[in-house]
Amino acid sequence: MKRRLVMPLPALLLLPLLLLSPSGCSTPPDRPAAADRTSAPAASSGAPFTATDSGWIQLMTPMSEQAGRLLAMASTHESAPPVATWAAALAKEHRTELAQLRQLLGRMGLPDTNVHAGHDMPGMVTDADLDRARRLTGAEFDGFVRQEIRAHLEQSQRVSRSESHAGGGQEAKRLAADIADSRAVQLKKLSSLGR
Repeated sequence: MKRRLVMPLPALLLLPLLLLSPSGCSTPPDRPAAADRTSAPAASSGAPFTATDSGWIQLMTPMSEQAGRLLAMASTHESAPPVATWAAALAKEHRTELAQLRQLLGRMGLPDTNVHAGHDMPGMVTDADLDRARRLTGAEFDGFVRQEIRAHLEQSQRVSRSESHAGGGQEAKRLAADIADSRAVQLKKLSSLGR
């Protein structure tokens, strides 16, 4: 079983710095640095988006996309009926969430590209995870899906809660708070499936 470090709440505050540091995720050359994006105006509130907002949404978008791929696979897999039904419902919620994240990315002036591609980060369903899921069957598949989605839900709740408190743009903070609240409900439903 792979092990991932859990990103503590204060770590989200450092995320924009990590995105710019040589040892973290670097900013692609065709994108403005986070410092250049900190004064982009919010669409509705007039409050500026900050580097924390940018870091959060550039993490949450691929996290939701990748988790959605695993959930879509589980919803059509020969899983136990409760797992398949749960996965289908959660996949639909993630598609709605992903559309909201992408709309906000556009309003923030950020491209819809995965700056974390290839990184094994807490809560991120990787392409290797998807490949492994394709090779699993029965209870092993169901257990793997529950394990990966639990890690995704917990970490995305954690970083979204942090963004809702530490972010700058009101639109980003509201979406983050909504996602964090929905994660509590989603985790409760997951727990009802057992381990």
